Amino acid sequence: MGKSRQSRQTSYPFWLGGVGATMAACCTHPLDLTKVRMQTIHPASGPVHPSTLSIIRMTVRETGFKSLYTGLSASVLRQMTYSLVRLGVYEKMKASMSKDGPAPASQLLIAAMVAGALGGLAGNPADILLVRMTSDSVRPPEERYNYRNALSGLLTLMKEEGVHGLFRGLGTNMTRAVLMNGSQVGSYDMFKTLLLRNRVPVVDYQLEDGLFLHTISSVLAGTVATTVCAPADVLRSRLMSAHGNTSPMQVLTTALREEGPRFLFKGWTPAFIRLGPNTVLMFVFFEQLKKGWRTFFPATYLSDSG
Repeated sequence: MGKSRQSRQTSYPFWLGGVGATMAACCTHPLDLTKVRMQTIHPASGPVHPSTLSIIRMTVRETGFKSLYTGLSASVLRQMTYSLVRLGVYEKMKASMSKDGPAPASQLLIAAMVAGALGGLAGNPADILLVRMTSDSVRPPEERYNYRNALSGLLTLMKEEGVHGLFRGLGTNMTRAVLMNGSQVGSYDMFKTLLLRNRVPVVDYQLEDGLFLHTISSVLAGTVATTVCAPADVLRSRLMSAHGNTSPMQVLTTALREEGPRFLFKGWTPAFIRLGPNTVLMFVFFEQLKKGWRTFFPATYLSDSG
């Protein structure tokens, strides 16, 4: 005779991860801006290999510290499309695969990559706006886009380049999104599971599932994600900031000829400095939002047949 059991389940809104990612992005936007400017700066307009501090100084000289938040509206739009989809889809797939117990790491990695591809597709227009708005000041005046905000930029983009303009650089963006979600979200779960399973002592402190573990796991995941995604990230930024029709191969060959292979890792330092805290903040905010949701919308007990 089969036994009946009850399990407590909470269904979280699909958009919850997007809100958590938006909150994190608002904190780390200056580093995202610095990364994009390092990736897109033209050799003629500055040093071929500018430092993180030189870009920050250049940015602050524009109109003060508020310049560090140029393009914030596009960043918010990006998180509420790209991150909302990649995190929402991953959480749904993870929950589905974990009904009968923890899902294997390989399955979670595939789920993260699929969710990343969908997120890259959904967030492509916002990515274009973010790259253009944050890199405008390092471009010659006659080549600047001068978008006032994300909404006006979106309307201008569609008016001047048509609907197909919304999908500029889609291939490299989806490739980067697949690599990012797999290496960031997938490796975060993997590192957290490994550290918990092996009970690795850190400075005589036994790791438990909490903020300290989340911080260590996210820093490790951020290191992996930054390195894996760097080449695709640079190509994506170059393609999205370019005028006219330019292929990834044209961008790659021109940059290799003029700047050498090091250009593929331009912006690695600010990308890493941003991605580590961003990952920590994103998951911390996400967990707190889920905790709040459980408080205001308590879980229901569902009867499962066994």
